[in-house]
Amino acid sequence: VAAAVTGRCVAIVGFVDGDEASAEPTGRAYNAAAVCAGGVVRGVYHKRALPDYGVFDEERYFAPGSHALDLYEIDGVTVGVSICEDVWIPGGPVAELALGGAQLIVNLNASPFADGKMAVREAVLRERVAESGVPIVYVNQVGGQDELVFDGGSMVIDAQGAIVARADQFVDTVMIAEVEPLPARAGDVFPVEVVAPSAPSVPESIGPNPLAPVRDRLDAMWAALVLGTRDYVHKNGFTDVCLGLSGGIDSSLVAVLAAEALGSDHVHTVAMPSRYSSEGSLTDAERLAATLGVDHRVVPIEPAHAAFLEMLAPSLDGREPGLTEENMQSRVRGVMLMALSNLNGWLVLTTGNKSETAVGYSTLYGDTAGAFAVIKDVWKLTVYDLCRWRNATAGREIIPATVIDKAPSAELRPGQRDDQSLPPYEILDPLLVELVERDRIAAELIADGHDEAIVTRIARLVDIAEYKRRQNPIGPRVTSKAFGRDRRIPITNHYRGVRPR
Repeated sequence: VAAAVTGRCVAIVGFVDGDEASAEPTGRAYNAAAVCAGGVVRGVYHKRALPDYGVFDEERYFAPGSHALDLYEIDGVTVGVSICEDVWIPGGPVAELALGGAQLIVNLNASPFADGKMAVREAVLRERVAESGVPIVYVNQVGGQDELVFDGGSMVIDAQGAIVARADQFVDTVMIAEVEPLPARAGDVFPVEVVAPSAPSVPESIGPNPLAPVRDRLDAMWAALVLGTRDYVHKNGFTDVCLGLSGGIDSSLVAVLAAEALGSDHVHTVAMPSRYSSEGSLTDAERLAATLGVDHRVVPIEPAHAAFLEMLAPSLDGREPGLTEENMQSRVRGVMLMALSNLNGWLVLTTGNKSETAVGYSTLYGDTAGAFAVIKDVWKLTVYDLCRWRNATAGREIIPATVIDKAPSAELRPGQRDDQSLPPYEILDPLLVELVERDRIAAELIADGHDEAIVTRIARLVDIAEYKRRQNPIGPRVTSKAFGRDRRIPITNHYRGVRPR
């Protein structure tokens, strides 16, 4: 279909290609690019470098291409075609295309967003240009797909390694840019015909190249969370979402992200107070909902909570209240949200952050009940940063200061605070980053001088919470290593990475 609508302009289109026509069929598919012009496919390139790390599983599904060179003459310029990982390999396909006479290299990508990823891409592209001496046109996908968010940011790098054009991230963009190809060189070229000379001529200059600024860290992360949420909801056939709005910072952030992603008319927040909920939390939830203009309702859970306690009383056998009673409240709330989902066709968003997910500070079938975990890959300290950033960029208080300033609490018992169960997040989050994102073990952190008792306890919590994480909904990946496709640790694992005794 794409080839049929091409004319004088050449289109390079990614697709999955079978290998029935190959000289040596593998029975597997190829990650491929079709070079199309004049209404037909002029050539097909099969990706050679297949990543099999992190979130990538291409070796599981695709066979590597065997083309030594894929060069095409397009309007007198020899163009090399490559796909994504091909450009990350020193001395790989890009270098070979350059040796074959390429004057310009086009690289198609589905490169997912992560914090700091844009700078990494730019560094790699400059390395390939320095190695090959050939300008590169880097084209990246935009959109959300389950955990992955593809952020675009397509760019053009000239032969000196300067970025001469860049598209904005997280938005679909048609970018027209000029770059000077290398002078023609000798090489084996597979020509692509150019449609009739009578076609409209290209102007001598298109004006200044677009050069979108690189978004700062929190701006990019915010946009990734918004895009990932919007695409998950809309591409799966939903229009509206609901979430529990407790008056705490996590649910407040999710509500603001959801309203921006979907529009206020499509977000429904539910306060579900129990006997332990503070009046301040209820007021904060109402205030935020009013600011956002979302549908907000209050559904007290005390009748159901009391009924469950009465039903369980014979089994409690006079024991002091504890986690059982606390978690019961969270599970009642999960039931209420799922009931509203069933009743209205709303998709339920969960509100747990990455710090809680890492150490299992959540209730299975309670606050983890839902379809999409918007801030699942956002550390607690970053939650605070995003809330302050959003207020600052808005120039007004969207998320109430009282929400940001209050001590974090699940409010499941009198006077409860997170720091009664966990170290302060200023201590906890840096340790979790080392354990989860940098794959370090407790013994290494202890050797670095961290408190042995705290490190050992946190490492143990991360290990034993794996069974909970497997049952959590998916959420957008915004860090270098997220739980799920990125980090694959067995639940049944007797090994513990602590200092041997």
